[in-house]
Amino acid sequence: MQYISTRGLTQPHTFSQAVEAGLAPDGGLFLPDSWPDISGKLGDWEKLGYAELAAEFFTLFAPDIPREEWHSLTQRAYERFDSPDVAPLRKLDEKTYVLELFHGPTLAFKDFALQLLGLLYKRQVEHTGKRLAVLGATSGDTGSAAIHGCMGQEGISIFILYPNGRVAPLQERQMACTGASNVYAIPVPGTFDDAQRVVKQTFGDTAFAATQHLSAVNSINIARVLAQCVYYIWAWLRLPPEARGGVEFVVPTGNFGNVLAGWMAQRMGLPAGSFRVATNQNDILYRFFTSGEYRQGDVHPSYAPSMDIQAASNFERYLYFLLGEDATKVREVMEQMRSGDAVNIPSGQTAMKASRMTDAEIRETIGRIYASYGYVMDPHTACGFTGMASDRVSVVLATAHPAKFPDVVQSATGAEPTHPTLEALKSKPLETHPLEATPEAVKAFIDAQHRA
Repeated sequence: MQYISTRGLTQPHTFSQAVEAGLAPDGGLFLPDSWPDISGKLGDWEKLGYAELAAEFFTLFAPDIPREEWHSLTQRAYERFDSPDVAPLRKLDEKTYVLELFHGPTLAFKDFALQLLGLLYKRQVEHTGKRLAVLGATSGDTGSAAIHGCMGQEGISIFILYPNGRVAPLQERQMACTGASNVYAIPVPGTFDDAQRVVKQTFGDTAFAATQHLSAVNSINIARVLAQCVYYIWAWLRLPPEARGGVEFVVPTGNFGNVLAGWMAQRMGLPAGSFRVATNQNDILYRFFTSGEYRQGDVHPSYAPSMDIQAASNFERYLYFLLGEDATKVREVMEQMRSGDAVNIPSGQTAMKASRMTDAEIRETIGRIYASYGYVMDPHTACGFTGMASDRVSVVLATAHPAKFPDVVQSATGAEPTHPTLEALKSKPLETHPLEATPEAVKAFIDAQHRA
């Protein structure tokens, strides 16, 4: 299997090459050149633990890594999770389940991909002898998960940009209180979209990217999306058989990678029913899936800061399929988007539903679910609890531990959620490296700190 760019101007890469590059040299995103059919494997996979399932899944996509090595990698990646199920499926009532994706070391769903990606980076350094500069932007959870996957690893420096003052305080502490010498938490002015733009522009300097052995850690990295496919398969296998065929997965998402992973698993033969994109008040994806128009607007800070996004990076992969896998059309549409123009794609071509939730509704929903079920959720997960299907089972993906957002959860439930790992951070000093939101500033900083 080879990996091709959505923009069609990059030579095919192996899995390991695509993981190391992250972003394709032509600015596009990598996708497999073929899709395996997993439908005949689900019966055997039902008997596997989470790490074993992940290993068997990845052997389909990375023939350049032996099966035995995949089993070692996934075992090491998921042994740090605090639940034996890794991703427990919690039943609230006959029609509502919650897939808890916050049992990893940074208490967010990003750990599923980034614990594994950190090990893949380590493997790459060991095999090639090249030092890697890992670069990413975050609206909150990606940064901390990426840092915890890479911190302390020989041959890797990690640089994470985030919007200054626009991530939750505990999210910032998870990035800036590690004490690891290879970690650089970089607050920049503006929004997440500004940080992400700088990251893409930095990768766009292909000579610099090659010299520094730059690798993208954001959800634009194909390994991240593939790793997230696994928990959809895991959840489906743990539903009662009568609920599986029509199940709707409800996915809080900002950068579109989380829900894209489920849709990709369905494309491979997972017989899920449908997907609903759950957004907050920064509702560009809701507007697209209800109108067919993709138009960027202003970003407004919210109770769910990881979804405060107007340029969903992974949307390009979905767009590639909506446009009939025509890379020329993708390049044209992405240029329209880059220029700030609205893009219209008939909504009838899409296979997803969408919903949105305001801050006031988020707070009310957290309180209502707590009162009804005694279940405490974070504000991102709360966005999924609207427009629930009445004729099928819904699985809502719980994307973060409520203790990461104590203020809004306490105001809604009357009790402050806590977690020992977060409490330990409160007394540690912040170590940040503020920069201007320009590729020149970021490149100069990387060049000064990292020697490839």
